[in-house]
Amino acid sequence: MSLSESAISTVLEADPAAHPAIENPVLEVANLSLWYGTAQALHGVSMKVPSRRITAFIGPSGCGKSTILRCFNRLNDLVDGVRTEGDILLDGASIYDPRLDINALRRRIGMVFQKSNPFPKSIYENVAYGPRIHGVRRKSQLDENVEKSLRGAALWDEVKDRLDQSALGLSGGQQQRLCIARAIAIEPEIILLDEPCSALDPLATARIEELMQDLKNRFTLVIVTHNMQQASRVSDYTAFMYLGRLVEYGATERLFINPRKKQTEDYITGRFG
Repeated sequence: MSLSESAISTVLEADPAAHPAIENPVLEVANLSLWYGTAQALHGVSMKVPSRRITAFIGPSGCGKSTILRCFNRLNDLVDGVRTEGDILLDGASIYDPRLDINALRRRIGMVFQKSNPFPKSIYENVAYGPRIHGVRRKSQLDENVEKSLRGAALWDEVKDRLDQSALGLSGGQQQRLCIARAIAIEPEIILLDEPCSALDPLATARIEELMQDLKNRFTLVIVTHNMQQASRVSDYTAFMYLGRLVEYGATERLFINPRKKQTEDYITGRFG
């Protein structure tokens, strides 16, 4: 499954419309294909993801956006009948190396899902959960971690006086920010966000978008969104997927103003999708 360095270099230079110049990428995808049983969901995707930037995947439903996102922390491994070819490098090392500790990978690459999924526990315990399972036991250290993470998710001032109350009593937008706080509590390198605003109202969406801009100072963010306006507002780079293929990838402003592929232009202008 892993590719040689020369093979990776070759596939990453294939199409200039899909491969912008990105120095020191944190993730490199090389000729990645994926099948769910006999159905092929990804076809030879190659790309580099820049460090401490926001990269957005756009494209119509079923185009492979969420599939490739879940490849980055190997969540697709949990689906029966999944098979992959190609490679993904994290800081230059293959995530498909058989010696790799999957739990360690998922600590480095956190994930926030489309539907907020707080644990049926207190606000405090939701955020403390990750540090606890990674060995943090001292109450003072957990307290510091919880406050830091909630502040990082722009939620501390709203919940600091009710940390012992159930997280399920928070609003939808607050629950999503709590899930982000839970993700950053273990200090990952990358945060994956799978349509994190699709169930939120415009005000809550604006809060999450502001938060993403703050978070990219500390983390690399990769977001899947069905909302092209959101991609154009928040991302530094945008990748357009169609039928499991990477059609075009580049700096967001350039891709939206001057797409190089007609398919991209047709999608952005609403001619299909």
